[in-house]
Amino acid sequence: MADCLFCGIAAGEIPATRVLESPRTIAFQDINPQAPLHVLVIPKEHHQNLAVVAEAGDGLLDEIAAQAALVAAKAGVAETGYRVVFNTGDHAGQTVHHVHAHVLGGRPLGWPPG
Repeated sequence: MADCLFCGIAAGEIPATRVLESPRTIAFQDINPQAPLHVLVIPKEHHQNLAVVAEAGDGLLDEIAAQAALVAAKAGVAETGYRVVFNTGDHAGQTVHHVHAHVLGGRPLGWPPG
């Protein structure tokens, strides 16, 4: 999508601090981190939200989850714990309507998130 921030990042048109990349996904640092580790994992192809990716059934959701686990391992938080969050829809706080997983860690994360 021409006006999608994350599509621009995926296309290399908008700068981002990339952490990992696979053929179908990109992981980059969040510009407003909520924890010492706060990385977003996105598909390069535009999908509006988690429900759309899940419906596609082409393995992309698995790849996003695997990339999130790799981000945590690379950051050294896989053993101590990390959180993966998908916000779906405006009421859930999704501000960019391109599916993305937040990978958070590096400190104790209480519940509820916040």
